[in-house]
Amino acid sequence: MRHSWRVGRILGIDINIDSSWLIIFILFSWILAGTYFPQYFPDWPRSLYWAMGLLTSLLVFASVLFHELAHSLVAIKQGEKVRSITLFILGGVAQITEEPKQPSKEFVMALVGPVSSFFLAGMFLILALFLRGISEPLYASISYLAIINTILAVFNLLPGFPMDGGRVLRSILWKITGNLKKATRIASLAGQGFAFLLIFGGILQILRGNISGFWLIFIGWFLHSAAVRGYQQVMVETLLKGVRAEDLMIKDYKTVAGSVSVQDLVDNYIFKEKERVFLVSDNGELRGIVCLEDVKATPREKWSTITVGEIMTPREKLEAVSVDTDGSKILNSLTAKEIHQVPVMKGTKIAGIICRTDILRYIQLRTELNV
Repeated sequence: MRHSWRVGRILGIDINIDSSWLIIFILFSWILAGTYFPQYFPDWPRSLYWAMGLLTSLLVFASVLFHELAHSLVAIKQGEKVRSITLFILGGVAQITEEPKQPSKEFVMALVGPVSSFFLAGMFLILALFLRGISEPLYASISYLAIINTILAVFNLLPGFPMDGGRVLRSILWKITGNLKKATRIASLAGQGFAFLLIFGGILQILRGNISGFWLIFIGWFLHSAAVRGYQQVMVETLLKGVRAEDLMIKDYKTVAGSVSVQDLVDNYIFKEKERVFLVSDNGELRGIVCLEDVKATPREKWSTITVGEIMTPREKLEAVSVDTDGSKILNSLTAKEIHQVPVMKGTKIAGIICRTDILRYIQLRTELNV
C-alpha cells in the first residue's frame, strides 16, 4: 500500500512525498554516484561521488517542486484552490481542486510549468559557468541540473495529454472547437500515441541488450494510463453537468449508535434494512456517517470487536454540501479527500446523504443508457 508524508508547507500548499519517491531518489543517487560522476570525473574519492549524488538528486526534485509550484501559483492567481503538491516516482503532481473553466486559463497554467523549467535551466547554466574552475564538484552538479531541467521542460512540452504540452494542445483545440470533451479526446489520443512510441522504443532497446528500455516502457505505460484517466474524468464531469446533490442523495437514511459492533451493523442493519449508509448518532447527537465502504475496508476477523464509532467518518471530517451543489464538485471532493460519503444540508437540517458509490452508480446508468 502506498503512503505519502507531509514534509512541509509552502505558500499555504502542503508538500507531500509519496513512498514511491524514495525508490527513484535512491535510484537517481546510485546512478549519479556509481556511473555518471565517475565517468566524467574519475579522480574523485568514492565518498565525494555519493555526497554529490545525494545532493544533486535532492536538487533535481527541488526543481520538480519548483515546476509544480509554478503551476500552483498560476492556478491560485486564477481563483483555483491547490490542496497539495506530491512528489512521486515519476516527478510531481499538484492537486488542484477543479479544472480550468476557460481555455485561456488552461493554456497559461500548463505553459508556465515548462517555462519555469527552462528558467531554472538557464539559471543553473549561468551558475555552472561561474563555478567552472572554482569548484569541480559543484560545477558537475549544477551542470547536470541545467541538463535535467532542459530535458524536463522539453519532455513536458510534448503534445500528449496529460503532460503540459498535451494540456496546451487541449486548450488550443478547446478554443477552436468550443468543445472541451472533443478537445480532451484528441489530446488524450495524442498522449496515448506518444506513450505507445515510448513503449515501442523501450522494447527495441531491450532487444538490443539495453536494460534501460524497461524504464521507457514503464514511463510509457504510466503516461498511457494517465491519458485514459484524463479523458474519463472529463466524461464524468460531462455526465454530471447540471446534476445537483438533491438528485443524487439518499433521502430515507437510517441511524445507528456508535457503540454497535461492525458485525451487528452488518447483521441487524445493512442486511435487514437493505441500506448502504447510516448516520451515527448517540443520544440524538450526530457523531458521523458509516457506509458499506467503511465496512468493506475493515478486516472480517475484526468485525465482532470493532465498533461503528471506530470505522465511521467522524462529524468533524465531514464536508456538508447544499442541495444545489454540482455533482462533479461533490465527486471531486470525495476523491480528493479520500472520504466515502457527504451529508446534504438544507438550511441547518440534513436533507440526505451521498456516497461515492451513489454517484458512480448514477454515472454507470447514464453511460449504459447513453444519455
